[in-house]
Amino acid sequence: MSRRPVALTGTPGTGKSCVARALVGLRAVEVAELARRWGLARSLPGGVEVDLPRLIERARRRGSLRDVDVVVGHLAHLLPLRDVVVLRCHPLELDRRLARRAGSGGRARRENVVAEATDVIRWEAVGRGHRVVQLDTTGRDVAEVARAVSAYVRRLRRPPSSRIDWLADPSVTDYLLDRTR
Repeated sequence: MSRRPVALTGTPGTGKSCVARALVGLRAVEVAELARRWGLARSLPGGVEVDLPRLIERARRRGSLRDVDVVVGHLAHLLPLRDVVVLRCHPLELDRRLARRAGSGGRARRENVVAEATDVIRWEAVGRGHRVVQLDTTGRDVAEVARAVSAYVRRLRRPPSSRIDWLADPSVTDYLLDRTR
């Protein structure tokens, strides 16, 4: 395929990696893997450190992403890609998802829930001038979300525009105001 790659991003726990694995016929690569390929990452205990400024510079080079359809990761929206799909999840569901993950400490989990509730990734993407589409993954099957992402990447259709405002939900604002969490 000779199209521009699309960023698939979202707060940790929204389903990026699961959706990426379910994309049929598209070449998806995680940001960390892309950085490793280009020698711009180093392994650390519990993760990978990406040299983001150099990764952005390398991604700007003509043809550098010719073998990629979708760049996946919570940093993908920071790359110089025109189109961004932001996966969203209701903050209370996100909290439950993250609580089930091994090694998901309370402080990091809360920070991610707050970031989701306050649209941090969407605003970062919009602020960089990207065309942004949001998809709510709350209660949706991975295959269903993957079909919507695939249709968008292939330019078959744009998902219905949605305004996602988690702060309008009193249960979310109660969660955010609860200092005991």
